Amino acid sequence: MKIKICGMRESENMKEVAALSPDYIGFIFYKNSPRYITQIPTNGPHQIRKTGVFVNEEYDQIMKKVELFGLQAIQLHGEESVELCEKLGDQNLEVIKAFSVDDDFNFEKIHSYQKVTDYFLFDTKGKKYGGNGHAFNWSRLQNYTLNHPFFLSGGIGLEHSEEIKKIYDSSLPLAGIDLNSKFEIAPGIKDIQKLNKMKESLL
Repeated sequence: MKIKICGMRESENMKEVAALSPDYIGFIFYKNSPRYITQIPTNGPHQIRKTGVFVNEEYDQIMKKVELFGLQAIQLHGEESVELCEKLGDQNLEVIKAFSVDDDFNFEKIHSYQKVTDYFLFDTKGKKYGGNGHAFNWSRLQNYTLNHPFFLSGGIGLEHSEEIKKIYDSSLPLAGIDLNSKFEIAPGIKDIQKLNKMKESLL
């Protein structure tokens, strides 16, 4: 199971997180987020994919950040088009398209994105674009009929590890989890002990 740790901001904390060898580290380039970042290290362990998180950003602005910081993956968290996903994928970037899920979410509306993305990410629908701090009703995933792999996000904490393992072992194509607010000491500062416990609990 892949682990993505999102909302990193402080360099020393990033080094501690990198020592846990997650698959992805996410940096949020959305100005309205408390985890908004303007400067990230351009180096680091190559096997950890540096992921830029954007909300309704223009292609040119995304590519500027890609070139400036050596991003390898892009997570789109707004109402981005199929065309934008395809254009980013053509640049050899891994594309993760996030969707906000509630009890009325229609999974059929995302079918057109599967050919232009590497992963979907299902987050909790709330007042903000991500970072709402609570999980959606995961039983809604039974309505997901595609084989396209996805990340699970939204208020995931240590208490969810057993349920996550059950979903991973089911027929659903769960690729990994996205960890953020429930593993923080403060916005953008991750609790390394909690993250390590979560990683161990999923082994």
